Amino acid sequence: MAVIVAITSCPTGIAHTFMAAEGLQRGAESLGHTIKVETQGSVGAENTLTAADIAAAEVVIIAADTKVDLSRFAGKRVYETNTKAAIHDGVGVIKAALEQARIKTSAAAQSNLVDQVAAAKAARAASIAGPYKHLMTGVSYMLPFVVAGGLLIALAFAFGGIYVYEETNRGSLGWALFQIGAPSAFALMVPILAGFIAFSIADRPGLAPGMIGGMLASATGSGFLGGILAGFIAGYATLWLNQNLNLPKTLAGLKPVLILPLLSSLFVGLLMIYVIGQPVSSALNALTAWLKSMEQSSALILGLILGAMMAFDMGGPVNKAAYTFATGLLASQVTTPMAAVMAAGMTPPLGLALATFLFKDRFSAEEREAGKAAAVLGISFITEGAIPFAAKDPFRVIPSIMVGSAVAGALSMVFGATLAVPHGGIFVLPIPNAVGNLPMYIVAILAGTLVTAAMLYVLKRPLGTLETPTTATASGTAD
Repeated sequence: MAVIVAITSCPTGIAHTFMAAEGLQRGAESLGHTIKVETQGSVGAENTLTAADIAAAEVVIIAADTKVDLSRFAGKRVYETNTKAAIHDGVGVIKAALEQARIKTSAAAQSNLVDQVAAAKAARAASIAGPYKHLMTGVSYMLPFVVAGGLLIALAFAFGGIYVYEETNRGSLGWALFQIGAPSAFALMVPILAGFIAFSIADRPGLAPGMIGGMLASATGSGFLGGILAGFIAGYATLWLNQNLNLPKTLAGLKPVLILPLLSSLFVGLLMIYVIGQPVSSALNALTAWLKSMEQSSALILGLILGAMMAFDMGGPVNKAAYTFATGLLASQVTTPMAAVMAAGMTPPLGLALATFLFKDRFSAEEREAGKAAAVLGISFITEGAIPFAAKDPFRVIPSIMVGSAVAGALSMVFGATLAVPHGGIFVLPIPNAVGNLPMYIVAILAGTLVTAAMLYVLKRPLGTLETPTTATASGTAD
């Protein structure tokens, strides 16, 4: 008897999804096998496969007509087919899966630094849950809009000057680029954030009310803070309705496309207009005004805090909190925290790469080789490039990179460097107007890198001195 898990999904998520699940269940039962089927239907995932279910399974069957995320099944034997085959010949699909399924390669099995970083990021993504997971889902879907919008705005200023958006420039290339970047791409930032927070909580039925709540957050001036609240309210309201609103089977098809979006959108919309929008707008305006009026001393402190947070867990919750804070402020035209965050995020892998080059006696041959890849990850603003080094020697590496990142973040803030986009590393530096005060911004990154390397030199001892005291005493060389 084999233990099998499966996923079924069709474009509409109503009929074929569940018919395919029934076909697989009947086929497995007739052959004497045990099966659990997750249905990814119009009301979201049901009978969800747990980590324990997947670990115990001998084979995974994907019977789907839509794209299904297979990252959960790394290292497992996977067989892919469509819903039609599962509906009409469940027994044949089960037999074929047991004979033909192939193992999905696990990134963790690779040995070089880039693959280790990919494995660490995948493990982190798989381990997060609850509100943090939902927030990060929204942020991940929002980022392409912020990147594209920020770069287009920068290019608009490059072609048409800082007043390119004025009516006198209508029709020019610079004006057109600005229209694509600001009123279009940037305008979608908060609705996408809110929509995919709700999507993460309630699956597809949460998307419409979440995005509607995000649009209202923009309209009421509550910005990314209002968008976050709208996303969570819409998501949990939709989830509650989905779980507690029982309808006859004849009306079940209306639930995901009519009843849930209507009721959830009504609820979150009224809350945003009458309760949440104005207070959150006032709070966001106060925060924006404070950030814009900061003197050097307060800018220094904020830069130190953001920088240390970026290095503390290298892509974990603390890092992402600083990153989300800075990214959200871009919509309010507050761009100095974003510059500090990117500088501080580049510094850990760059500092480690420099240390492996300058102080070879403090790193193994494997670490020195990994330092080359860490440099590439660092210039690309992938802070996770420092994770394998930190995992091997956390009590020396983590303090070193935190100090270096704090220096980079503080100097960036003090210099008044600005950044119009939330990613890109050195590849966005040459783009006109993407970075403000570019020369001193580069100084901040270099300073943080040098401080990180110096700290590693101080805290890490040469490998040859790490022999145990018992070895030294036995050889007669102890003091």
